[in-house]
Amino acid sequence: MKKRAILISVLLFGLMLLQACRREALATPDISLKAVPVVATKNTVEEAKPSIDPTGQTVTFWHVWGTGLPNETMMAIVDEFNASNEWDITVEAIDQGSYSDLDNAFNAAIQSGDLPPDLAVGYTNAVANWYTVGAVVDMAPFIADPVLGLTSKDTAALYAPAFNGGKSAEGTQMAFPISQSANVIFYNSQWAQELGFANPPTNYEEFKAQSCAATKANHNDADPNNDGTGGLVLYASASNVASFVFANGGNMLSADGKAYDFTGQPVVDVAEFMKDLKDSGCAFQTKSYPNPEFASRKALFTMSSTAGLPYQISAFDDLGSIKDGWTVIPFPGKDGGQAVDLLGQYIAIGNTNPERMMASWVFLKYLTSPEVQAKWIEGSAYYPTRSDTLPLLDAFMAANPIWSVGISFLSTGAAEPAWPSWTSIRRDVSSTFTAILQGAVTDIPTLLADLNAKAAQAVAETH
Repeated sequence: MKKRAILISVLLFGLMLLQACRREALATPDISLKAVPVVATKNTVEEAKPSIDPTGQTVTFWHVWGTGLPNETMMAIVDEFNASNEWDITVEAIDQGSYSDLDNAFNAAIQSGDLPPDLAVGYTNAVANWYTVGAVVDMAPFIADPVLGLTSKDTAALYAPAFNGGKSAEGTQMAFPISQSANVIFYNSQWAQELGFANPPTNYEEFKAQSCAATKANHNDADPNNDGTGGLVLYASASNVASFVFANGGNMLSADGKAYDFTGQPVVDVAEFMKDLKDSGCAFQTKSYPNPEFASRKALFTMSSTAGLPYQISAFDDLGSIKDGWTVIPFPGKDGGQAVDLLGQYIAIGNTNPERMMASWVFLKYLTSPEVQAKWIEGSAYYPTRSDTLPLLDAFMAANPIWSVGISFLSTGAAEPAWPSWTSIRRDVSSTFTAILQGAVTDIPTLLADLNAKAAQAVAETH
């Protein structure tokens, strides 16, 4: 009971604000599902039967898309499924507000002994907590069901980083991705070319050269109000740190994958690089999201989720007169590696009863089928989790060229640890790297060693 109480207490993962983006800034699609067929879920061989019969079940679906086009799109998908699925399954979709609100509600259900929702959206570290206390189940039996499971064609189409991101450290498929976003770098390619750089940076040396050139340009122009700006807007969030670590070939874990390791060279290189950029005057910080700075040539680089694209597009539109060409690029590694941090929208299946769990899986399979996923992508501006959805998004990609650039990052990105302890550790990562930026270079080994100690304690308390 003590361990369970500790696990419950760490379910405090804050909303990462990705859902706050104004989707209307991207091209608005037609969300009608009239032309979308329900994926056939019954085997055409009449005598073949699923291992568990989901007929007639009603399942609850807790989600976080309660406003705007994402909500309209998800509700249209749910309504079409309810009207058309041949198992007579009914899905009741319930908006829970933010991710943290949903976590709190799920936590309350666990504490009270109530059945959890049949389907719940959650970040993977939150799902790991739910799985540890038995509130959600391993999806492998449903995925492998000979009648209602995924076909070999389905599994071959899944992007491995997104799919594997829903697995626990032991390999349990705790969550299934319905879509994903990516932590990327916004890059003013037009300004960079004017500064003499024909291509995006591919390593630390090139990144620093471009950042410092932009800083120098702003210092030497006629506007004193932009002095000290121009390079990278540096924010030491866990997602930004992880992105740079992934680009260095690391994953913040020990060699055996059973513990955290923030003292390894991939992490040390990131700490030293961030510190060097700041100390060289080629990086600066802002009090809030740096969309205006990027749009007004006060920043050559900013770091953002692709879910923030609508905000950045709006910032350029607000200025009106500036029409810079810009794009998204992956994070560079010290020696030429490239990566992005993939942030999936995952769904877990609650531990209710076999029939309801199978019915939940039938809806989840439908939701992630190519035709339906394409509708969800158009309405949410996320990225797909399977490659065979892309041919159905030609018009959307043509209307949103910067969004389309990010598609090339989906096969090579990585996901943050799907561990219960990551809820607290990601906060420690951010505070540690903030301290690194504020301290001396010689403090880096001690600060990273302290971070390792905190991580080890978190693992001991939560795993």
